[in-house]
Amino acid sequence: MLELLNYEFIRNALIAGVLIGISCGVVGSFVVVNRAVFLAGGIAHAAYGGIGLAFLFGFSPFLGATIFALFTSSLLAVAIQRWDQRMDTVIGVLWATGMALGTILIDLSPGYHKDVMSYLFGSILAVSHADLFMMTLLDTIIVVIIGFFYKEFLAISFDAEFAMTAGIPVRVFQFVFLWLVGLAVVMMIRIVGLILVIALFSIPPNIAEKLTSSLKKIMFLATALGIGFSITGLLVSYHLNTSSGATIVMLAAITYLVFLAFVDLATRYRRHFTGTDLR
Repeated sequence: MLELLNYEFIRNALIAGVLIGISCGVVGSFVVVNRAVFLAGGIAHAAYGGIGLAFLFGFSPFLGATIFALFTSSLLAVAIQRWDQRMDTVIGVLWATGMALGTILIDLSPGYHKDVMSYLFGSILAVSHADLFMMTLLDTIIVVIIGFFYKEFLAISFDAEFAMTAGIPVRVFQFVFLWLVGLAVVMMIRIVGLILVIALFSIPPNIAEKLTSSLKKIMFLATALGIGFSITGLLVSYHLNTSSGATIVMLAAITYLVFLAFVDLATRYRRHFTGTDLR
């Protein structure tokens, strides 16, 4: 197993797994607590428009996805706060529009773009030093902002009206939260692809949420799980010669189902043992 570390692309992939584990653990926990998992999927699919724009004009798809993710996050916040639109409706519109725009722009760009599939399903083995630098920068931004304003994010997550009466600029922090989701989504697109982002964003925090009620502990546990899924899935995909992003997500999904089954059995056993009627 250690001989794999002799390959630079494996080392880069392992580092990338750690970095996305941090982002999915920290931001994903707030997404799960706010019951807004599809928010990540909507932003990820809308960011495909930025990837198409990058292919058309010949600049970095990573940068294009970042620009579109932040633009989509801002538009989503405006639509909800100022235009009084339902979040699920706006997400659906942006989801479809981003995918359609990205597809059209890629069709219009010259040449054959074989790299498109890597942004749909991820390509952790193709992560470069430049990608790692960008991912580290985005992770740093996410952790620093959450660290400095943890209490404010906690307040708006559990009781936005109370936070407003306490003098917290709720709308500003909602904007910032959506931007952080956008940055985290961009990181995960490179690893698991925009189609599979929702799974990695939701599974680790969901498991962690069932193990503790403390948001800080949820974030730490979700981060550890995200890193574990990424690294283990990477190694499994390498040996099985399967898609790394899909393997990471399948490993996370199987773990989640096994965990739920174990929790259900443990609950039934405890109720039976204590003589509590399951009805």
